[in-house]
Amino acid sequence: MTAIDKAVIADLAPTGVLRAAINFGNPVLAQRGPQGEPQGVSVALARALAAELGVELQMNTFDAAGKVFAALEEDVWDIAFLAIEPVREAQIAFSAPYVIIEGTYLVKAAAPWRSVAELDRPGLRIAVGQGAAYDLFLSRSLAHASLERAATSGGAVDLFIERELDAAAGVRQPLARVAAADPRYRVLDDAFTDIRQAMAVPKGRSAGAAYVRAFVERQKASGLVAEALRQSGQADVAVAPAQA
Repeated sequence: MTAIDKAVIADLAPTGVLRAAINFGNPVLAQRGPQGEPQGVSVALARALAAELGVELQMNTFDAAGKVFAALEEDVWDIAFLAIEPVREAQIAFSAPYVIIEGTYLVKAAAPWRSVAELDRPGLRIAVGQGAAYDLFLSRSLAHASLERAATSGGAVDLFIERELDAAAGVRQPLARVAAADPRYRVLDDAFTDIRQAMAVPKGRSAGAAYVRAFVERQKASGLVAEALRQSGQADVAVAPAQA
């Protein structure tokens, strides 16, 4: 194996350990195993990167993407798994996406809404997880509907139900599981955005960021991303195309 440049190690494991932020708030990317242990595609990528670097892996877990981003100021992670968003790019260097997921709405089965565009009307209230990629997207794109924020993405569904809001915004797959378990709800067929999930490194760690960008492309090409999705029950999630 080719020796890793010391500048890369200094950027990605400055404490001698690769500290990875794992977000349980997006169940497409990370889930709790039978003993509560982290698993999923982001965990598989973190483990593969630590193995390449020849360092130990420390996984610091969070229940929301917004909390991962906020923890950047606390210097508790060296890599994270977040959606690419303009507001985050001022402080984070992103790889190209490794998976692409859809942001859409959960609504009541009897609601008249058939497309996401119909939900942007005065007086309509939409639940979101604070700081999630779709919160950031909807905050800048909705012209009329208002957002009500829960602490986590899962909490947004609870907020939608408890306050009898008009919709809950979120990632399609977990919303679909809610609808499959309760016929009072359904998920709209279309999406308001494609959420591009990527690996993230704090800005200023240029050698590490470049290494992570190349690493993600290798893992997409090798099939690791697709296999990790399959093993974690997310085989219907699209692996992002190779970066040109």
